[in-house]
Amino acid sequence: MNKTTYLLLRLAIGTSMFAHGLVRLPKLHGFSNWMLGSFSKSMIPLLLVRPFSYALPIAEFTIGLLILIGLFTRQALFAGGVVMILLLFGTCMIENWNAINTQLIHIAFFAVLIQWINYNTFAVENKIKNTH
Repeated sequence: MNKTTYLLLRLAIGTSMFAHGLVRLPKLHGFSNWMLGSFSKSMIPLLLVRPFSYALPIAEFTIGLLILIGLFTRQALFAGGVVMILLLFGTCMIENWNAINTQLIHIAFFAVLIQWINYNTFAVENKIKNTH
């Protein structure tokens, strides 16, 4: 791993999270209704699905933005991993086995980037540290 490789991986996962949130935010109500329909026959009560369906795009957008610019990177990567684990659980509950591979790849990205955080040199948080 080197600084450039780390940057490319960080930008890739950040873009994925940011774009997922970005496209869902303008249609938040429709996205929520879609999720509620997807989970209508799952073991997860819709009382839990509804707030998650509204929070998810906001979380994706925010986490993605933080990762893209390199601000609170470690925390954003951890939060991204937690979000993906929650999605993985939900995906299993609705037996959408085709989506699991993508979610596991996201989780692997987050884990690798956390493991190699010392290579995160091209980041806003480093610029802030260097000015103080």
